[in-house]
Amino acid sequence: MTDIPSARAILDAGVRTRAFPAAAVEVGRASGPLWQAAFGRGGAARDAPPTTADTIFDLASLTKVIATTTLAMCAVDRRQLDLDAPVGRRLAEWRGADRADVSAADLLAHASGLSAHLPFYRDLRGRAEFQPAIAGLPLEYPPRSASIYSDLGFMLFGFLLEDACGAPLDAAFQSMVEQHGWGELRFRPPASWRRRTAPTEVDPWRGRLLVGEVHDENAWALGGVAGHAGLFGSASAVGRFARTIAAGFRGTPSVAEGRTFSRFMTRTRVPGSSRALGWDTMLPTSSCGKRMSARAVGHTGFTGTSLWIDPDADLYVVLLTNRVHPTRENEAILGIRPALHDAVIDAVATAS
Repeated sequence: MTDIPSARAILDAGVRTRAFPAAAVEVGRASGPLWQAAFGRGGAARDAPPTTADTIFDLASLTKVIATTTLAMCAVDRRQLDLDAPVGRRLAEWRGADRADVSAADLLAHASGLSAHLPFYRDLRGRAEFQPAIAGLPLEYPPRSASIYSDLGFMLFGFLLEDACGAPLDAAFQSMVEQHGWGELRFRPPASWRRRTAPTEVDPWRGRLLVGEVHDENAWALGGVAGHAGLFGSASAVGRFARTIAAGFRGTPSVAEGRTFSRFMTRTRVPGSSRALGWDTMLPTSSCGKRMSARAVGHTGFTGTSLWIDPDADLYVVLLTNRVHPTRENEAILGIRPALHDAVIDAVATAS
């Protein structure tokens, strides 16, 4: 498939209407890419470099599934992590009768009772300060009674995972990247990537335009490496990762044993939740649009990124943008994502 004109038109319009300055998309199957395209320029300036398939983006919360969740699968298979063990066995600050039975799986499923977000970056720095602050928070709801998407829960899980793996999160993930040949995916990207990195926000807190520096403020206060955010990469690299996951659905999981892979990709029983472990699953009202199958899994990122994988169609869609440039107040991406996914599914189905 050399082009998907309907999808191209949607992303061209996104650039034209300033939903984002830059976008890169890759559509593919477990066997390889079907369509790759890039749109716009890295920034709003007229002399900003054109976007390419190798433009580096701040992946934001795609970190949760690409890095943290995938490392968790490996840790489970290596018997380093028991998903059902109480969090308090690993993190001493997690104390109290209201949270005694909260497990690692609850953190991954956004069902731990923790609030969605708090601006800890204003006063705290590093794990030594973040961990007790998050672990000591009053719970917002009884664990497993609901699912509230929580960066705080994933930060805490990232700390737990580092202890389980016996290595910093970025080092453990980099080893996995090299093992699987995913390419340019990493925390704290090197200076050599800067010239082809799409800028994110003109950040009033830090007083500068962010280029190659993590957009999420709490991740920044944690040194650029966190369980919830911090990863950078290109559409082609995220596509390589997506093919690994797509192959897992087709019976050849390489990042985890079959049983582990299946548990992580299956929606939990938390009332009213569409969440699996780390991953989200298909809802016709979500960013994946209305055409994907019920088994589709995916995730979005605040900076304007998304990844969806539909095992029934053997199809994945990577969309990377910098919609927060120059400001996060621009939310036009919310309408573009589902329209893009529907257009892709329709085009591939027609071509088949």
